[in-house]
Amino acid sequence: MWTSTQYRRLVQSSAWYDLIVTAAFVTPWSFAALHGLLTGVSQALSLPGELPPFEPAHLLMANLLGSVVCVWAVLRIRDPQPVYGRYDAVARFLFATWQAYALAQGASSLLVIFLVFELAWGIAQVLPVRTLSRASPLPQGSAV
Repeated sequence: MWTSTQYRRLVQSSAWYDLIVTAAFVTPWSFAALHGLLTGVSQALSLPGELPPFEPAHLLMANLLGSVVCVWAVLRIRDPQPVYGRYDAVARFLFATWQAYALAQGASSLLVIFLVFELAWGIAQVLPVRTLSRASPLPQGSAV
């Protein structure tokens, strides 16, 4: 169970993670560099699965994803409302579902790393947040 303050920090932390991991998806040039890096890592480690070259329409989808996720991340960094954490958890479970589907369809097993993080952030953000009682306790030693 999270306190309100801890949960706000969690929402911010997950947003920083998103911003760092997704920033390279925002432009065609940065994504091309990331794609080359990931392809090299996958080949160097002889990982199963495919990381195919991207056609212009694929690149457009990657750039749209990066743009939206980065804007969403900045919003949560600047204003880490608990409700944003709940919505983010739903989005993470959706992402994890589609990542698992892609893996089942033969995508690069590098995706497993991101899948684990999506599930971890999603689970953390669905845990309950303790609400403080508005009633104040009686001072110690007071007789009623």
